[in-house]
Amino acid sequence: MADESCEAVVESMAEVKVNGEGSVEAGANGSKKKDKQKKPAKKEKDSMKGNSAKVTRTGIEVSKAKDFGLWFQEVITKAELIDYYDIRGCYVLRPRSFAIWDAIKDMLDKRIKGLGVENCYFPLFVSSDRLKKEQNHVEGFEAEVAWVTKSGKKELNDPIAVRPTSETIMYPAFSKWIRSFRDLPLKINQWSNVVRWEMTHCTPFIRSREFLWQEGHSAFATREEAAAEVLDILDIYKSVYEDLLAVPVIRGTKTESEKFAGALYTTTVEGFVPATGRAIQGATSHCLGQNFAEMFDIKYENDERETKHVWQNSWGLTTRTIGVMIMVHSDDRGLVIPPRVAPQEAVVVPIFKKGHEAVVIEEAEKLGKELKAAGYKVKVDARTDKTPGWKYNEHELRGVCTRLELGPRDIENAKVLCVRRDTGQKIELNRATAVADLRKILEEIQESLLARAREELYSKIQRVANWEEFMSALNSKNLALCPWCQNASCEENVKSRSKKESENSEFNVQAADGEGESLSGTAKSLCIPFSAELDALGTSGPSLNAEKCFACDEFAEVLVLFGRSY
Repeated sequence: MADESCEAVVESMAEVKVNGEGSVEAGANGSKKKDKQKKPAKKEKDSMKGNSAKVTRTGIEVSKAKDFGLWFQEVITKAELIDYYDIRGCYVLRPRSFAIWDAIKDMLDKRIKGLGVENCYFPLFVSSDRLKKEQNHVEGFEAEVAWVTKSGKKELNDPIAVRPTSETIMYPAFSKWIRSFRDLPLKINQWSNVVRWEMTHCTPFIRSREFLWQEGHSAFATREEAAAEVLDILDIYKSVYEDLLAVPVIRGTKTESEKFAGALYTTTVEGFVPATGRAIQGATSHCLGQNFAEMFDIKYENDERETKHVWQNSWGLTTRTIGVMIMVHSDDRGLVIPPRVAPQEAVVVPIFKKGHEAVVIEEAEKLGKELKAAGYKVKVDARTDKTPGWKYNEHELRGVCTRLELGPRDIENAKVLCVRRDTGQKIELNRATAVADLRKILEEIQESLLARAREELYSKIQRVANWEEFMSALNSKNLALCPWCQNASCEENVKSRSKKESENSEFNVQAADGEGESLSGTAKSLCIPFSAELDALGTSGPSLNAEKCFACDEFAEVLVLFGRSY
């Protein structure tokens, strides 16, 4: 799968050595240097004081606009999504982030099963012979492959790789399982972890050495069947981003240079982070053609007793989804989470008044029970050691979608005050209809988050005609929709030329974990957008028959989306 492919070139494979206690030593080129995860930096400013006189450091202390990398670190740690680990590039997913992944998993699992896909599980390890059997494929991962070279104190005769993807693990089994056209189509998926030993740009959720994903693999009798599934899966991935995460994406096809190693072609959904002006690959669906079928001898006998190679696909989506959602929606107060994936849709906060505490708590608990019975994810925050202001800030930081305030006066007037996390809007609800009214508010939040993000995305896609307009678009933190010749040499020139012209600029920023090489100003092709995407953008423009490539003197053949990316 190409969904998490690294842009950096690393000269050698990483070596993983397992000691007698089962712990892991890791380092490039077999180095035994201890590899520790750098903790987020701290600022001196104090925030989230609420109504408390005690100074705390529990709120977001930096601005998203001024220091995006540090802002992101603070959000994911202070909102209790991530904990850092002592191996750089590896992170702990805390319950709140795993709840978001569960919501994604539940929706996606249901949708793919509707296409006839069945879940399975294959081993974590792969032999070097298998991994290197398809050389073009392994070259796409070689610099990132982690190897187990020892068991206890004994060197292994044959090093074992930790899977960076599973084509070479699964396809020998396919060659045994498929004999006849009656065995087709074969559609399987596994929910698992993979390891890509990233040496640079490590960022929680976005680019890590170990991450969770689903990877689907299928085999068909015809190319037409395979091609149809590629688009079916891509539409499901778009739905994950837009219908669940409220993040707009652009569907398209990768260029030959950017497609998955060993694939016939790769389709993608591309996201965008307006705060940084960088695109991010959201998920990929690949048509593998017959390349792997020929390498692993995956054949079937048709009804005319002819032996044919199958047509294959592979497709995957990862925990990167969570990072994209955070980067797009969250703000200087903390997380903003769309209701459909939120661990907590509402919090009931009783407002105490001396002499009325018991009554207020009783009514708050009653409202909480009604909401739970109606299927809401809700908690009642009846703590007496924290002020209402403290609680408001804490729940905003954690991305709780709505806050329901209930005090003695509200009880007397049969009202509940609802505060939206995304806009801060205050809405007075009738107590009798509050449970039903909250559902409408949550749907409005879901829809408005997507609408706002889509409007911003579309406003950041600039149609360009030449190199000067291209660089101007990039330096304005936009994506560039360019007429392009489709020549690989031209594409490489765009990368090198944009990198050179971006040196020492604000776009060469430190990696988000504070270590390793910086994210450069290099621009790359993101995708060739589908015609439906161009129509939605309103930027399809005139015919390309007489238009020149934006980066060379050749005539353009397609419109391609270029941009800086993660």
